[in-house]
Amino acid sequence: MSLTPSTMLPLGTKAPDFTLLDTVNGSLMSLKELQGPKGTVVMFICNHCPFVLHVNEELVRVANDYRVTGFHFIAISSNDAVKYPQDGPEFMSQHADDHDYPFPYLYDATQEVAKAYDAACTPDLYLFDASLQLVYRGQLDDSRPGNGIPLTGRSLREAMDAVLGNKQVPQPQKPSMGCNIKWK
Repeated sequence: MSLTPSTMLPLGTKAPDFTLLDTVNGSLMSLKELQGPKGTVVMFICNHCPFVLHVNEELVRVANDYRVTGFHFIAISSNDAVKYPQDGPEFMSQHADDHDYPFPYLYDATQEVAKAYDAACTPDLYLFDASLQLVYRGQLDDSRPGNGIPLTGRSLREAMDAVLGNKQVPQPQKPSMGCNIKWK
């Protein structure tokens, strides 16, 4: 495990388009099909990273709390499944089921989507507004495995609340920290 911060894609960046395999339902899904009317959260996660395992429950809670307000959530795994088979599509569906993911769990086999988003770690979170402009990127909250800070989703929740209220998203934005994406 290599502790890696997110790279903090510039705010205002248009969400790179993609079409990827949804490992839960077996169909190809595009960003256009999955985007939300109020905003879209794109999350780079995986099955084995201890940082993702630490935040899984809160990611599900945040998604369940905000999807009724018009936000859609998309999880993507871009890890090399040859070197890390536990992160491959055959295990992603089961992982999504085990954790009650209320969002699609897509597989980025070529890693082109992770590169387009300049994703660096898992979890790496991006919030786009209704026009798919980046308004937040970074951490879920200040909790990390072993630091004793409770999971709240505060950083992401505050950003989504600002979007809902047509307000400026709070600054500064802190990078996420986690395992590096397992590049080919």
